Amino acid sequence: MERNLIRYIWTHTKQEQLIVLTLVLLSMIPYYLALDLPKQIVNGPIQGQGFEAEGATQLFFQTIIDLPYFGSVELFPGMELDRLDSLWALSALFLAFVIIKGIFKLNINTLKGRLGERLLRRIRYQLVDRILRFPPSYFKRAKAGEISSMVKDEVEPMGGFAGDAFVQPALLGGQALTALTFIFVQHFWLGMIAVCMALFQAFIIPKMRMRLIELGRQRQLTARQLAGRVSEIIDGIQTIHAYDTSNYERAGIGGLLATIFKIRYDIYQWKFFVKFLNNFLAQLTPFLFYSIGGYLTIKGGLDVGQLVAVINAYSELPGPLKELIDWDLARQDVQVKYEQVINQFEHDDMLASDMQAINGNADQPLPLPLCAANVTLEDESGAVLLRNATVRIEKGETVAFVGGASSGASPLAQSLSRLLPPVSGRIQAGQVDLYSLPETITGRRISYASNDPYLFVGTLKENLTYGLKHEPVAVHLVSESEQAQKKWEYSEARRTGNPTLDIHSDWVSENSIFRPGSGADTGLAAARVVFDTVQLTGDIVDFALNTIVDLEAYPDIRNTILNLRKDFRQELEARGITDLVAPFEFEGFNDHAMLIENFLFGNVVDPENTMPLIAENSHFGKVMSDTGLDVDFFEMGRTIAANLVELFADLPEDHPFFQNLDHITADDIAALGKILPKVENRAMRQVNRDNTIPFIRLAAIYIEPRYRLGLLTDAMKKKIIAARKRFHAALDPKLLTLMDPYKADSYLTSANLLENILFGKVDISYGDASRQIRNILSDLLGRHQELNFAIMKLGLDFNVGAGGRLLTEAQRIKVGLARAIIRRSDYYILNRPIAGFDPDIQDEIVRDTLALLSESADNPGVIWVLSHERFTKFFQRVSIFEQGTLKEDCALEDYIQKTKSNKS
Repeated sequence: MERNLIRYIWTHTKQEQLIVLTLVLLSMIPYYLALDLPKQIVNGPIQGQGFEAEGATQLFFQTIIDLPYFGSVELFPGMELDRLDSLWALSALFLAFVIIKGIFKLNINTLKGRLGERLLRRIRYQLVDRILRFPPSYFKRAKAGEISSMVKDEVEPMGGFAGDAFVQPALLGGQALTALTFIFVQHFWLGMIAVCMALFQAFIIPKMRMRLIELGRQRQLTARQLAGRVSEIIDGIQTIHAYDTSNYERAGIGGLLATIFKIRYDIYQWKFFVKFLNNFLAQLTPFLFYSIGGYLTIKGGLDVGQLVAVINAYSELPGPLKELIDWDLARQDVQVKYEQVINQFEHDDMLASDMQAINGNADQPLPLPLCAANVTLEDESGAVLLRNATVRIEKGETVAFVGGASSGASPLAQSLSRLLPPVSGRIQAGQVDLYSLPETITGRRISYASNDPYLFVGTLKENLTYGLKHEPVAVHLVSESEQAQKKWEYSEARRTGNPTLDIHSDWVSENSIFRPGSGADTGLAAARVVFDTVQLTGDIVDFALNTIVDLEAYPDIRNTILNLRKDFRQELEARGITDLVAPFEFEGFNDHAMLIENFLFGNVVDPENTMPLIAENSHFGKVMSDTGLDVDFFEMGRTIAANLVELFADLPEDHPFFQNLDHITADDIAALGKILPKVENRAMRQVNRDNTIPFIRLAAIYIEPRYRLGLLTDAMKKKIIAARKRFHAALDPKLLTLMDPYKADSYLTSANLLENILFGKVDISYGDASRQIRNILSDLLGRHQELNFAIMKLGLDFNVGAGGRLLTEAQRIKVGLARAIIRRSDYYILNRPIAGFDPDIQDEIVRDTLALLSESADNPGVIWVLSHERFTKFFQRVSIFEQGTLKEDCALEDYIQKTKSNKS
């Protein structure tokens, strides 16, 4: 990038700059004319010059120009006006000039702002473009927070300055010169005073402000360090909590903030001193004008109108002069910032821009075979990772790389994936250097996965298909009303060197999706095979089942789930386990639901916040009181509390017994122990209401099969059912906003999919209830493809969070592996992608993945860096790495034979 900011601005904005500069030049005409008007108004109508005789008139707006060869040409004869009319006319003309100057300023500033924003957009895009072309090794020592801070914040002033780079000195300089010229025309010596003071200000103030520039540079560097440190804290928050280093991090942040405070305090001190001096010099000149100009006026060397005009003209001078000085300061400041940013975005090994350009040939094959010839690899510190390795992998071959963490196997896999360039030797695709090929070939024909995949903010589907998004395959259709907006956006993109690619277009090519066998399956069906292979299907279904669905976004899901609810109940009956899930029945009592759930017979929306509102509802309270359930709940709660206090009061908070108590904590039991003596042997009506609530709440969450205190009698069940009917007979509309009543043919909008499918409570006596339910649902989904797809699509819309933090580590790893093999490739390079998994699961995934890839019509080669040699049995060749060298490269049969020989 161009290192001189002024030259960079001119190169990319010269046409727009010339337009604005033309407007600036034209604006000087009304500016000068407006300076002369106060003199004409004071000397003419106000003092009566030219109106001495009674009824005297003056020509207003007479326009005469002198032309060579033609002499004087009268364009407008003017209008004869008396003294009062001249005052009104000249005053109106002054106002007109004010409006004209304002219109010029409005248009100049608008064009400047647009020009600056365009340049800012260009700079930011170029910086991000360079980030995308940095070698991956660069980011191992760079801090993401610092880089993003530079792109977002540090280039912001450059956009504002771009509009002022040429226009501001032209506009302000023109105004200052116009005002000085006018003063000289009125009186030479007053003009000399104004020039001398202006030159003094222009010399001394910028010199003093150089200190401010240096302080600003220090502040910027320290602020960048702060951004990097905060980014590190966010990325390493788990380590901070695990090692109790939060106070160490606070100390680091405090130190940086102290440095920034000191720098900014110094800036304030110096800044306001410079401002004081500048203001003093600006006010010194009016003092000279009033004293010297007043003396000249008294002595007759200057008339009052001229003095007023000079003072008025000078009043226009300090503003432009000060802003010119500010402009020069800003120029130096942004130049320093620009150089600092550019220095951070320069790298010797940066990819050429054409290496990532869309070439329009998406199916261009990778030259074959893939091989490493005498390759030596080093890390950023210069330590050797691998020495003189030579390996050749034919298409269709499956090769296992075996070796420990420092064996060199993983670095070679990275190098073959074009992520770690060799310091000597060559990585070749056929006879071509792999690193000389554009990414449009290598990034599509080679798939890479590791055990530390990065997931982007978005849905699971967006992350799984991320490797298929190389170029738009279908234009995003817009309405006619949006076409003009799109046309404007494309025009602006071209003006600023931005791409005209639309991220809202369809970027996923169906032809790029991996398909086993004939490849006739749809994209989702083919992807489902991949999910099954990496054992991700169950996780996707779980995401869907635990989702509270927005029915407006998924209008078809209601009927789908209601049908699945019926099928699920029929399957329970067919398997003879109908009691696995106790259904909600209006005429019956659900033993596995809480008492309050049985009473309400509905799903509570956001229980933590809405249950207090339900409890305070007058209809709810009346039913509880009229049926006597409030007293029953109080008595039951008091008995439960007595049992809990007796059993658990002396146990520590971390005792395993507390894990069996839902909705009750050790603190709750301690609080109940303090209240019990106050309510013992007392009727509910005799107890303070605040002391009754904890016991009623305790009874409300009681489940007999879970707590087994023998407190729930058949009579109590019937009483609750009767109260339920009375409650629903006159249900308050306000309550319908807080709960979803249970109806067999109704979808519960506040419940997740699984709760809607079960439509009941699981019998806790079944120890493997969760497994049985999963098996039943899996069978049902397997029988109904449309139903399966509906659930899968919903699960794929699960948002994975920043960096995939809403997924478990195992789920992130499986998503990373699926992302690699979900697309067609010539080579799949899998660098310990499932190293932390259980060995038996690894065995299944390695076996199934190789079997799946072998069905591809592309006949891809597979390189798998294994975490253990036991998995080599699935491969055709085995490469053994030890201490940074390739010790052996042989067929599987030879490897097995040598292993047996070594053991014997």
